[in-house]
Formats: sequence, C-alpha cells, structure tokens
Amino acid sequence: MNRAALSVKRRPAPLDIEPAARAASRKQVGLSLFWRTFFLLLLLMSIVLSAWMWALHRVDGNDERAADTACALAGTVHLLRGSVARMDPASRPAWLLGLRGEARPGHDTGQGMRLQPRLANDQWQALPDSRWARELEQMLRRELGDGPAQLQLAAQVNGQAGLWLGLLVEGEPWWLSTGIAVPAVSWRNGWALDQLPWLGVVAALTLLGSALVAHRINRPLRDLSFAASRIRGGEYDSRLDETHVTSEIREVNMGFNRMARELAKVEEDRAVMLAGISHDLRTPLARLRLEAEMSVTDDEALYNMASDIDQLDAIIDKFMDYARPGETHLKPVLLGRLVDKEASSFRDPSEIQISSRVAIDVKVYADEVELGRVLQNLFENARRYGRHPETGIAQVSVSYVRTGSWVICTVRDTGSGVPEEKLRKLTTPFFRGDTARTAATGAGLGLAIVEKSMVRMGGQVEFVNAPDGGLMVHLRLKYAK
Repeated sequence: MNRAALSVKRRPAPLDIEPAARAASRKQVGLSLFWRTFFLLLLLMSIVLSAWMWALHRVDGNDERAADTACALAGTVHLLRGSVARMDPASRPAWLLGLRGEARPGHDTGQGMRLQPRLANDQWQALPDSRWARELEQMLRRELGDGPAQLQLAAQVNGQAGLWLGLLVEGEPWWLSTGIAVPAVSWRNGWALDQLPWLGVVAALTLLGSALVAHRINRPLRDLSFAASRIRGGEYDSRLDETHVTSEIREVNMGFNRMARELAKVEEDRAVMLAGISHDLRTPLARLRLEAEMSVTDDEALYNMASDIDQLDAIIDKFMDYARPGETHLKPVLLGRLVDKEASSFRDPSEIQISSRVAIDVKVYADEVELGRVLQNLFENARRYGRHPETGIAQVSVSYVRTGSWVICTVRDTGSGVPEEKLRKLTTPFFRGDTARTAATGAGLGLAIVEKSMVRMGGQVEFVNAPDGGLMVHLRLKYAK
C-alpha cells in the first residue's frame, strides 16, 4: 500500500492547544432551575418571617404591660407621698418604719411592697437595656415629674432581685420594692432569648418547605427537559404524563407528546423515502455506467462519464450519511490508529499530506464507524479547500490534548481559512464557505455530517481560524481509560 501521503510522528506527551479550543473545553457553570426557585422561595419566606417577627414584636404587649406597671407604681408613689405630706411630722418616722419590711433568705421580690432607706453604700444594679425598661422609665418620669436625680430604677438592691424604685419622700431618699419581677434578659432588638428554639424550628420548616415547593414546581420541567433531550438524541418514543393535576402542565405534556409522535412519523417517512431514492437512483446509474463502457470508444469521454457517475454515487452516499438514524453504540476506540487508517486512504501526495501527532495509546468513547466518517470528511474537506496558496498541497496535521475527562483532537490545514462571519455556517447543510466555488463537486454536506456525528457520540465540534492561517477543527470526545 502506498502511504507516501501519510507521515506519522508519535509523541508520548499531549500537545498544548490554542486558547479557543481550551475555552471550548470549559464547562459552563449555571444555576439550575430547582436551586433558583429554592433560593427565591427561601428569600421570600425569610422576608415574610422577618416582617412577621417584627410585627409580633411591635404588638407583643410590651407597651401595654409597661403602661399598666407605670400607672400602678405612679399611683402608689403619689399615695405614699400624699400620705406622708399630710401626716403629722412627729408620726412620720414610726409610720414609715411600719412600712419597712425585712427580707428573708431566699425571699423573692413578689411578696408585696416595702420601703427601706436609700444609703450611700447600697449596692444596686440598673435595669437591663430592654424596650420594656425604657418604656417604663419614660412613663414613670412623665407621671411623677421626677428627673434622674429624684427617680432611679434598679433590678437589684443589696442582692435582692426585683423591680426597685429609688425615690425621694419629703426630701429623704428611699428604696421602694415593688414586688414585680423584671422580664427576662432581652436582645438589643427586644426579642427574648426564650424565642430562640421557636425561631430555629421556623427556620428549619422554612428550608424544608422551600425545598419541597421547589421540587414540586420543577419536577414537570425536569421531566420535560429529560424528554426533550431524548428527542434530540433520536428517541421519539418519549412520552410525558397527560394526567397531571395542573392544567397548564397537562396541556404542555399533551402538546409535547403530539410533537413527538409527529416527529417519529416524519423520521419514519424520511427513512423510507431516502431508502427508496437511493435504490431508484443507483439502479439507472449502474446501467448508465455499463452502457457507457460498452458503447463509448473514446477513452477520455469514457473516463469523464465514469467520473460523473462516481460523483453522483458519492453524492447519494453523502445524503444517506446525513440522513442516517441517530443510534450509536459507544465503546473505547484507539484514536491514533483510526487517524492512521482514514489518512491512509488519501494516497496522492500531490494533493494532500497528513501528519499525525496522536499518541498510539489514547482512547476515546466513540462509534468507530461514525468517528472514521468524521475524520474522512475533514480530510476530504481539507483536500478540496485547504490547500496551501503557494504549493497547492493540503498539508494536514492531527494533534490532541487531554483536558480533564475529555480529549480534544485538532485537525488543521494550511489553507487560507474561512471568513469569520461564515464560520458558524460551515455545518449548515448545502452551505459552501467559498462562494466562488459554484462548480465545486460534492453536496455541501461533509461538515454537516461531522457535526451531526459528533452530537450522536456525545461530543462537540468547533471551527476556528488558526492565527497563522488555515482552518482548525476541534473534536471534543470523552476520554476512555
């Protein structure tokens, strides 16, 4: 076998790849619809919960309790001061002494009111900074008309806890034990610490509820996305539930199922039609070749007629390749050996020269026939349109690079490249990048077949212009160990 057109150079280490191919290998990271719905629901429920807790805090009775306590204490202080003011000065000490009570060990504050002198060495503790304390102090000062020097509130005096009032009675300082317990220590925002377990339960229920709602909302969409991916892969028997309780989802599923049935019918009709066309065209072409060989005596005319018939037969093959059903069976394939096999079929070194730098042990998951068809179409495209402007020879190089769980195989020629505005149209059926090639042979399906075959094998294809001239085709395939 003449392999002059194939010069294979092996390198054990993978080659670097151009930035465009590296960018194509990056996996785009996006937020799934489930998590997007979950976070939006969680945000909404958190806002509602915060607003509810704030409103509950505003109307939890603190204002009313502080007002009731202030009114009761103010009335007691007014009564005490009024009684002392109207009493005979000689009787005041004995009367005040009668109001003085002795605290017993372990005695709580809720055992009635009592008076005791306010001494300079008394140890007392101010009320904690809470909304109830602030409201109570403001109301008492407003009711009694006393300033900070005349009225002082304490939560503990000489080790005795409770609500204490430091006040002046006829100019003498006294402590009045009110018998009222001070509310529990609060946060700065006024929420009691005993609400923490409840808030934890509410937060957990919020997370659980958001997850359940997001799952229920997104499950039909997830099923639809899965069914659509199966349709894209050629599995037209995908069906969705047409008895869903939600009317909108039910109608979407019914419409999708109708579309799947129509696509299945179209695919079946297309396969039958193309098979018939292929059979009906090849029969007269075979007769035409036989008649030409028997009746035409001019060798040049006979050669041209045979070439035209071969071209028509090749065009029929392209149509059949493009219309082939999308079922593939992937298995580990030696990439380097397959490149060598397909390159060996291009034997004329005056038209194309192919060099391979793919390691012999590199394996990819692919259908060997499909991948061979991809490489054959790329080599043929380079032979026709990727020739060097000066030498007229298409010099093609094949290299590879490992990136994570993928292998990117690059096929590059040394032609003039393709205008940037036409790169995206290269895989369009019947499109030719060079508008001057109106007499070009072929059906314009080669690169369309490349893209379709790569999609069937779960890979990707990208076309870019090389910085120093020529077209580069990056084939992204799953790496097989």
